[in-house]
Amino acid sequence: MVDLRATPFNLDEGGVAWVEATIAGMTDEEKIGQLFVNMGSERSEEYLTAVLDEFHIGAVRYNPGTAEEVWEQNRILQERSKLPMLIAANTEAGGNGACTDGTYVGHGAKIGCTHEVRYAYELGRISGIEAAAVGCNWSFAPIVDIYRNWRNPVVSRRSFGGDVDLVIEMSLAYMRGIRESGIAPAAKHWPGDGIDERDHHLSHAPNWLTTDEWDETFGRLYQTLIDAGLPSIMAGHIALPSYQRHFNPAMADDDILPASLCKEITTDLLRGKLGFNGVVVTDASHMVAMTGAMKRSELLPAAIEAGCDMFLFFNDPEEDFRWMMEGWRSGRLSDNRLDDALHRILGLKAMLGLHERPREELLPPKQEALARIGLPESKAVAVEIADRAITLVKNKDPQVLPLSVERYPRVLVVPISSPPSPFAMMVDSGAGHPADKVVAKLNERGYRAERYVSQLEQVQGRSPEEVRQILRDAYAGKSPISGLTDNHDLVVSVAEVNGLGQPVERPYWPGTKGTLDMPWYVHEVPTIVISTASPNLLADMPQVKTFITAFDDQDFTLDAVLDKLEGRSEFRGRPATEMFPFADTRI
Repeated sequence: MVDLRATPFNLDEGGVAWVEATIAGMTDEEKIGQLFVNMGSERSEEYLTAVLDEFHIGAVRYNPGTAEEVWEQNRILQERSKLPMLIAANTEAGGNGACTDGTYVGHGAKIGCTHEVRYAYELGRISGIEAAAVGCNWSFAPIVDIYRNWRNPVVSRRSFGGDVDLVIEMSLAYMRGIRESGIAPAAKHWPGDGIDERDHHLSHAPNWLTTDEWDETFGRLYQTLIDAGLPSIMAGHIALPSYQRHFNPAMADDDILPASLCKEITTDLLRGKLGFNGVVVTDASHMVAMTGAMKRSELLPAAIEAGCDMFLFFNDPEEDFRWMMEGWRSGRLSDNRLDDALHRILGLKAMLGLHERPREELLPPKQEALARIGLPESKAVAVEIADRAITLVKNKDPQVLPLSVERYPRVLVVPISSPPSPFAMMVDSGAGHPADKVVAKLNERGYRAERYVSQLEQVQGRSPEEVRQILRDAYAGKSPISGLTDNHDLVVSVAEVNGLGQPVERPYWPGTKGTLDMPWYVHEVPTIVISTASPNLLADMPQVKTFITAFDDQDFTLDAVLDKLEGRSEFRGRPATEMFPFADTRI
């Protein structure tokens, strides 16, 4: 069923023979284990060895760590496993997706707004150098979603944009860059995110395009990548009802399934119509769009039977392994489908040449590897991209710019945030709100900048009754406009809004009685909003006259923003999609 001599594997007779002989020599438990991609709860040799011995895993995608920690982990995995491992990183935005001290280059939207395809290549190239240095050979990137719905909280700054041709060009360039380091890219999220306004981490979130619409967008995109040799794809927990009905006209609405569990989408459409011969891995299996579809004991074998080859992350290793084994023994996972999956998994390993080298040579020497992380020339590319990408989205009050200490000596910096989210707290760097960085940088430039302290921050540690009284007093008491205009020449609102762990990507207004958290005062004092995450905040503050999207809060990015505000350099970014609703609205 699987042609290992064809694209993307292109194996010679020796590679094919290794795959066949390896499968023939595997136990039933080893075959089932190859289907799993483990996350891992720790990096100790004892833990890693136990997982390999008990569950025979085929791949890992690990928790973040320093380059030295990840290199040592991957050395243990490759040397102690019976078969060479696929070791994946999440290099969506740079080598920092492989190790915490790797180079952050830029999210997809930042690259897209440069309109320079060479930067997508650089993103892939730098990601590949640093990921390969710590022993990775697989990457869950590029993100090839087409951003057509600004309310979508998942794609947002992760996508190259909403123009199909731009996304195709940049995805191809990323693939070319990362493959130079011998890393297999896995494009995501099949069959295409960016259409529904929900997050498939948290909810059912289909792609609602018709078959014709899908063919002209995601279909054309995936076909181009497949024809270019794309070796792997991540199946999102995203339904595509139009094509599921196309292949199964008798289905009912209750039969709609995410692609990760849907034969019509991942076998009939992807394998059949588009001719994809490579590896399909599910997206993370704890996401609600998958877990809400059926019992976990059922979805494990169902994902492989539907056409996926690998299952991303154990929930409970003993439980999941047992349920996958029981699914195969009961026939819910067929012998043919298991055999196909094994051929593709091992075919990908052979394509990467993992079977040809001694296990202790699958990683570069440690000191040589660590020397490739965070190279000055890699960081210089990130700085260049920031200069090209930062976008002056809206400028309806042009006389405000350029800024100078003489014109605006007293600056109030106001933080804008997302709703509280445990997941966002988990992945937060702990560096504080970017508004604090902006205050410091403005003061270094000679301004007298101060940070606004919200009511919620003021009442921290107070009793519930004290909090209620303070908020009541805010409504009852005076709040003269002169309190703002007499003390501040300029307001700079710094927004850090992202959809992590939330069903929406919208700003969180914690104030009462129109406090300064929200920019209601744009006609009272010059006001600038700088977004360091989501580019789509104008929907909730269309009154803002000057809006800049910077895409992140890296120091070099914020320095570039301030240089541009002061007229030391030009704003060069251009929107890569309809990412900026209400950008041209005069209110």
